[in-house]
Amino acid sequence: MPINNISRDRLSEEENFHDAWAHTQNVSDIDIHLMNESCTTPEMRFIHKTFSDVKGKRLLDLGCGLGEASVYFALRGAQVTAVDISQGMLDATKALAKRYGVEVKVCKLSAESLTLANDQWFDLIYAGNLFHHVDIESTLQKIAPNLCPGGSLISWDPVAYNPLINVYRKLAMGVRTADEHPLTLKDIETFKKYFSEVECHWFWLTTLVIFVIFALVQRRDPNKVRYWKKVIEEGQRWKWFYQPLERLDGILLKIFPFLKVYCWNVVIIARKPKQISELPVGGKDEHGT
Repeated sequence: MPINNISRDRLSEEENFHDAWAHTQNVSDIDIHLMNESCTTPEMRFIHKTFSDVKGKRLLDLGCGLGEASVYFALRGAQVTAVDISQGMLDATKALAKRYGVEVKVCKLSAESLTLANDQWFDLIYAGNLFHHVDIESTLQKIAPNLCPGGSLISWDPVAYNPLINVYRKLAMGVRTADEHPLTLKDIETFKKYFSEVECHWFWLTTLVIFVIFALVQRRDPNKVRYWKKVIEEGQRWKWFYQPLERLDGILLKIFPFLKVYCWNVVIIARKPKQISELPVGGKDEHGT
């Protein structure tokens, strides 16, 4: 899909926003073990448990941000290529990799205009909090051909349906970009157009009470404090409260699976990329979507 002037403006806004964010961060303050292992980062704990052996694997971190996941994967032995639209984020990733004594290759590109050689294959493509920032169709078109036949695309993103989180989104516009679009069920179906196997795992239902406490009890300004990051940084403090609710979420989602759409985040694992001959013409299915 060609990038028109409107999308170029959007990409420029995304780049400027994330450059500005990167410049406020002190790499020496980033604890990558905390960001990947905290009890309040269930998505990352699940991903690292599911993909426990990454040693020697070629891994593409798409939309790497500050590099917390890139460096963590590299520490576990993966050969990591980190891609981001923001040079500021890539500079932070390089600094973080140096601090932890690992090598991470960085590349400045947007996911939607990703240009990789046809023979550049990855065993794993990781996209954390990326797809709600990009055109999902265009991005999947770009990355699916560069995933090994036996490889996996691992992503996690916010979901569109929880009314509590939607209120937070409206209040927290100072720490979000205007074009963000939390995933819908239709968005998730798009993954099935490019991969033969797609599985979803849902996180944060009753545990979202912590956000209510942030807002109504502790009076934290959602435009000054990134709730999603603060809850990870304070994971040990919230452990006593979070863990029982996480167990409750597991029970509720098992008994009432329809509640899954009201979770905050979804982890998507996609395998078996379809061959070009299998894809609908122009990337559209028989319904034209």
